[in-house]
Amino acid sequence: MPNIKSAIKRVKTSEARQAQNATVKSSMRTAVKKFEAAVVNNESNKTELLSDAVKQLDKAAQKGLIHKNTADRTKSRLMKKVNA
Repeated sequence: MPNIKSAIKRVKTSEARQAQNATVKSSMRTAVKKFEAAVVNNESNKTELLSDAVKQLDKAAQKGLIHKNTADRTKSRLMKKVNA
């Protein structure tokens, strides 16, 4: 643990941001997995799950958790699955 006041604050804020980033990234992964499971099971709510997954991917890319191109590539793959 650091002794300097600004370093202590830095540790606190970085831990808080790390927790928030983990939450966003986890919800993104969950949304993608739910959509892929719906595609495999041929469920009727694929389009709603797709839009949720795309929304989560865009949010993660906007926050810098994943690269923009990674988000676009993943969205493209999801679109291929729903159209196949």
